[in-house]
Amino acid sequence: MTKNRKDFIMLPTVDFCFKELMQNPKVRKGFIAALLRISPENIRKTTLRPTILDKQSKDDKIGILDVCVTMMDGTTIDMEMQVAPFEYWEKRVLFYLGKMYVRQIKEGESYEKLKKCIHVSVLNFEHIPDDKCYHTINFRDEETGELYTDLFELKILELSKLPKLSGETKGDEEVMRWMWFFNGKKKEEFADMAKGDEYLGEAYRTLLKLSADEEKRLEYEAREKALRDYNSQMQSARKQGEKIGQKRGEEIGRKRGEERVNLLIRKLLETGRKEDVARAVSDSKFQKELMDEFGI
Repeated sequence: MTKNRKDFIMLPTVDFCFKELMQNPKVRKGFIAALLRISPENIRKTTLRPTILDKQSKDDKIGILDVCVTMMDGTTIDMEMQVAPFEYWEKRVLFYLGKMYVRQIKEGESYEKLKKCIHVSVLNFEHIPDDKCYHTINFRDEETGELYTDLFELKILELSKLPKLSGETKGDEEVMRWMWFFNGKKKEEFADMAKGDEYLGEAYRTLLKLSADEEKRLEYEAREKALRDYNSQMQSARKQGEKIGQKRGEEIGRKRGEERVNLLIRKLLETGRKEDVARAVSDSKFQKELMDEFGI
């Protein structure tokens, strides 16, 4: 037990841990700077906004935990960690991005007040059918590719597509450093990735602090259990649905088969071939030949 406690470290792929990491202003700044491809020094301040648990089931413990941040220039960034596949994720993201945008102004206020909104999806399942693990998506002209507006932007980070951890990184690979960190599984991995990077170093120290906090650990384990139970229930429901579907399919197939045989018998009787009826019922090969003949 002592060894387990010593080796224990929270995993950022559990959304509770991800949200707790983002409570740290320096961690938040480093990650957002990587997303926006700017130097962390250019971010003067980020304000963490309160979010409401998004109830996706009767058990409100299962709701997706998100992190909402407002930048000094008014840009709003909403970040979510989602490990298990989520049907209609793109529709959900657009729905919440739209809500982020419209809630900036009240009735009668000028559209001039509207600021950029960015939704960041950190996913541990394949969402976009290609090999890229990081996408930035916005509004562009279909023919020219020219940017129409930057007020809406999606950033999709797919952890399951990450290549092996490499050395020096540039451009989007700065985001990949964070993706590798979020996808870490052992304390040693986090420690190695934190070397030489003050922001990842801060994230690692925060992880250690969170993991040593007994109250936070209990919250983490409760969340982890809730998600595990939910995923298990969903998997069980899918299997049950498959069994029901298979049974219904077999029943439908049996009924359709009976209908086709009855139709074949009527055709044989109508054409005066009574002698073929008994063989058509008992001989499947002969039955198929007759059905092909009558186009059934």
